[in-house]
Order: sequence, then structure tokens, then C-alpha cells
Amino acid sequence: MQAAAVADTRLEGLDDSALVERARNRDGAAVRLIMQRHNRRLYRVARSVLNDEAEAEDVVQEAYVRAFTHLETFRGEAQLSTWLTRIALNEALGRLRRRRITVSLKDIDAINDQGEARVIYLPSARQDSDPEAAAARAEVRRLLEQAVDRLPAPFRMVFVLRDIEEMSTEETAAHLGLRPETVKTRLHRARRLLRQSLDRTLSSAVSDVFPCAGARCTRITEAVLHRLGIEQSPEK
Repeated sequence: MQAAAVADTRLEGLDDSALVERARNRDGAAVRLIMQRHNRRLYRVARSVLNDEAEAEDVVQEAYVRAFTHLETFRGEAQLSTWLTRIALNEALGRLRRRRITVSLKDIDAINDQGEARVIYLPSARQDSDPEAAAARAEVRRLLEQAVDRLPAPFRMVFVLRDIEEMSTEETAAHLGLRPETVKTRLHRARRLLRQSLDRTLSSAVSDVFPCAGARCTRITEAVLHRLGIEQSPEK
């Protein structure tokens, strides 16, 4: 077990090309590390298409199976992340077509384009020692994820690739088979729709922001009493 851990640590310094060579020789540690590096992007891409967590997980698994059983087709002409993303995207779009769900792009692109576009960043999953702050951040992330889920699929896919995965306009256009100008337009409208959705969702909760309760309230109270030199009454 310890030897395996050392081997994994050593592999972490390798780039994707070197890992692919090892994966072609069925090196399990290399395969695992490749997936660890690219899981989040592939999952986000699949979920942006299908709007379903379980099915997105299935797509990621299927994409990896296809990739690792056809590694000989990876020539290194594009980045590994691009190649894997394209496989996952094709799998997700294939499943979407099999659902026989049709979306009128003409109607979607005809949405009135008014209002200011603003970039919305999803909060990171950084650990925080303050449980109240962590809970608040998790709630904000949940609201943002729900708002993204409500976007029309073409807008959602562009938003996830551009603003969440931080792909370039050109890379997003290539993945989705769109013109760069179309990507820019849909991203602008996606941001506007998100802002409108979040405005409606959050307006009723404005009065409850920055709560001073629980551990935070106790911490402040005890600090003030300590600085004032006031002894606290023992609990009865």
C-alpha cells in the first residue's frame, strides 16, 4: 500500500502525455490520475447537456471507458482534456437525442436581449473553519446550481463551458459546433437570465443576510465580555 502511494505521488509530476503512454500499457495508477485530473470538467459538461446528475455520471463513466479502450486514436494533436471533453460531449448529446427532446433554437435565440450582462462565478469548494460560513456558501452554491439548471439547454451549455470551466470563446465554439459570435450572444443572454433568476430568488432573503447567530454570536459575545473584564456567570 505504501509503495503504491509513493508511485502515485511520483506520477503526479507527469504531464498528460506521459500519463497516456503509461495508460496505454494498462498502468492503473496513471489511469486513475488522468480521471482525477479531468473528472470535474467532464461531469460539468455532461450535466450541462443532460441536466441530470445521475445520467451525467453515467456519461462520464462511458466517456472514460471509450477513451481508455481507444487510446491508440489519441494522437496528441489536441490536449487530452479537449479530446476527453469531446468524447463526453458527444456521448451526452447522443443521449439527449435519444430522449427525443427538441429545442427550438430559433425561439431561444429570439429572446429579447435587454439588460446588463454580469459574470457570475460559482463559489469554490474551499474548506472553511467557520461552519456557518461554509453552510452559507453551500446554500449560495445550491441556489446558483438551481438557477443554472433552469437555463435553456443551449444557454446552459455555453455558460458552463465559458464561465464555469473557463474555456475560451473559440474552444467553446469548436466543442459545440457554433460560431464564436453565437457563443458570445448566448453567454450574454445566459448571464442575464441567471441574474434575473437570482434576483427573484434572493430578493425575499435579503433581510436574512449576514446572520449573527449560533457559533458566531457566541464567539463575539465571549470576546467582548473578555475584553471588558466581565466574568461570565456559571451555567446553572
